[in-house]
Amino acid sequence: MFERRPSKAELRSRMKAEVEAFLNKGGQIQQVKMGESGLIDGRYPLGRAYVERPASSDRTPVPELLAAIDSRRKSAKPTGTQRAKGRRSLSQKTVYDDFGEPLRKIWIEE
Repeated sequence: MFERRPSKAELRSRMKAEVEAFLNKGGQIQQVKMGESGLIDGRYPLGRAYVERPASSDRTPVPELLAAIDSRRKSAKPTGTQRAKGRRSLSQKTVYDDFGEPLRKIWIEE
């Protein structure tokens, strides 16, 4: 159901393979001095900034399923254990030991 995330070791080996493939195709790695930036006057040059976005996927319509869920919600009756809407009343109570010393404070629903 869910795809496992790759481990750091797997990511490293994948990146190493991609770099090697780039170099084998004749690509070159440009060394940049420390502190040097690709920005010109604090901005990226036009046409050089590129963000790769994943392709959008088609969604499967499921109106029958949504209708069934909505009908169950409407027909559900509140049980005796469910509280009425609104804030519940909580108070703090101190628990004492056998010698009358306070041990801890607990919250009690009223």
